Amino acid sequence: MSRTTLDLWVGLFVALGFAALVFLAVKVGSYTDAPGGATYTVEAAFDNIGGLKTRAPVKSAGVVVGRVGGIHFDSQSYRAIVRLDLQRRYEFPVDTSASILTSGLLGEQYIGLDPGADSEILEDGDKLQITQSAVVLEKLIGQFLFNKAAETPTHGASAQ
Repeated sequence: MSRTTLDLWVGLFVALGFAALVFLAVKVGSYTDAPGGATYTVEAAFDNIGGLKTRAPVKSAGVVVGRVGGIHFDSQSYRAIVRLDLQRRYEFPVDTSASILTSGLLGEQYIGLDPGADSEILEDGDKLQITQSAVVLEKLIGQFLFNKAAETPTHGASAQ
């Protein structure tokens, strides 16, 4: 084999390896949604979003139906406003509720949509009225320890 042929094969191998790395980075980064796909935007207000991030999945019945498009703080209501970019092919009633859930015990957070029973459908720019904030593990542990400390009987009290 000549030097030129060997260089060509090595270059092809490196290019294929680079293409495989780019493909994996796109898959892992959750950027597999078709760009410019038909979506509509809905907003939801939460008291606490925990570790929710932009581009986090929005799921209903375990199926990804959209992505978190943006998060900002409303200084009037002191709540986090989350913009949900939902795929146009999935329609939800106006009384749909949104919850911030966690994959596993310490996994990533995502928005879970629980459809209501109203006949009217959400449209672009609507706001979800029923929301449930993220469960913060540190708060739960603190409340548990505080309650256990409050249950401890006082020593030295005489029983009659």
